[in-house]
Amino acid sequence: MTQANFLILMVDQMTGCMLDEPMLQQLHAPNIKRLIAQGVKFENAYCASPLCTPARGSFMTGQLPSRSGIYDNAAEFPASTPTFAHYLRLQGYQTALSGKMHFVGPDQLHGFEERLTTDIYPADFGWTPNWRDPLTRIDWWYHNLHSVTEAGTAEISNQLEFDDEVAYFARLKLHQYARRLDTRPFCLTVSFTHPHDPYVARQKYWDLYENVELPMPSVPAIPYAQQDSHSQRLYDAVNYTHYTIQDEQIYRARRAYCANISYLDDKIGELLQVLDDCDFSDNTVIVFCADHGDMLGERGLWYKMCFYEYAMRIPLVLHAPQQFQARSVQTPVAAQDILPTLMELAGADPNKLACPIDGVSLVSLAQGQEQAERKVYAEYCAEGSVAPMIMIRQGQFKFNYCEADPLQLFDLEADPKELNNLANDPAYADVVQSFQQQLQTRWDLARFKQDVMHSQDCRHVVDAANRQGKFKSWDFQPQQDATQRYMRNHLDLNVLEANNRYPKPN
Repeated sequence: MTQANFLILMVDQMTGCMLDEPMLQQLHAPNIKRLIAQGVKFENAYCASPLCTPARGSFMTGQLPSRSGIYDNAAEFPASTPTFAHYLRLQGYQTALSGKMHFVGPDQLHGFEERLTTDIYPADFGWTPNWRDPLTRIDWWYHNLHSVTEAGTAEISNQLEFDDEVAYFARLKLHQYARRLDTRPFCLTVSFTHPHDPYVARQKYWDLYENVELPMPSVPAIPYAQQDSHSQRLYDAVNYTHYTIQDEQIYRARRAYCANISYLDDKIGELLQVLDDCDFSDNTVIVFCADHGDMLGERGLWYKMCFYEYAMRIPLVLHAPQQFQARSVQTPVAAQDILPTLMELAGADPNKLACPIDGVSLVSLAQGQEQAERKVYAEYCAEGSVAPMIMIRQGQFKFNYCEADPLQLFDLEADPKELNNLANDPAYADVVQSFQQQLQTRWDLARFKQDVMHSQDCRHVVDAANRQGKFKSWDFQPQQDATQRYMRNHLDLNVLEANNRYPKPN
């Protein structure tokens, strides 16, 4: 059986709530809608951690942060940890990455044979949190609410420049694959930075939402004193008291966010067109996903860094019409499930990998077998936290734990806005006890906290030292050998032109 190609389309900070009805109908996103209509949509997909680097680390390794050590946006991704790119290479695939993955550390490939662009964020330890002084805001790199107050339009920005480049090199790579100078199947990961804040969109996409009544937050801002303790820490972390956020600013931020989804949809459409033009569509599995979500003003919170649905839920669509009928899956799943899914689709046994993982293949779910007892685990150990935070989603319930905070238990079927904490309700004592038993069985929380703090301490020392004297960057430097591009006099023009056409001349 011919191995399928893989095209993985990852977007940044796109909440899965945007793909719920009726919000999905508000979006100008025909290509994403086509993937959903023809694919398997996982309605309750979660990130492994509501922050970029740990979320992407789990996506790449199938491991939770407590296993991988990728705790925050400056935690080193160990070069010894296999990723899906490593495993797929062993299965005979060629692998490439265009765009963002926020690898921290000197290994900037992690199994990819090629990276086509640099990253948009730094690869060093400079963004390391400090749990020895967790409530002090670090102004030079922490989020603030400028992204909300300054939301609007721009024809070019740091992020637009990046994603334009990501799309260009991804299209070029697909055309190179089509020439079939390397006959191995491919796995191309294309990772955009939109719709991540700042909420700034090109005018043509902004105009798509002119006179559109985009929904405002379903849960308006909650006064600081009435927020749960972690949300209070997030208010402090983003310097909330220094801003007065008006409804018009919330609307503009949400409009720009939707506009940037439309921008991404155009880029995705360009890639899908290349698949069609190069006869790849019938044998390419497409995975559409995000790293984490965005609160978008729900409860007065922005960005991510918490366990509420807008931050935790991600879009996840598996598009393989030759293998799976189009359907919606209700069972909760997570980003760490993508690695074993790819392995099973590539013909490997996801239960016989070299290193332990925390994910479970999605293939049986994609075939229509819902799994009521399946559990989703997530962790958070970065800015705004003071100790490891744990989320367990099973069935209708979501359970949140942190040693510094009161327990939380939400019935997401009865209370999708997460307004009624059932943790102290005697009627749910057995449910709470069951989750606490899972917690005690799966995690050594004292050791987990110790490991995080030890990692932070070591990274602070290394980062401080690396800033003294001569600085050597770990940031990925994409290189092109111009002597091998286009026509050069050590090449045969006839062979060159024939090899670089698709379809080939007769």
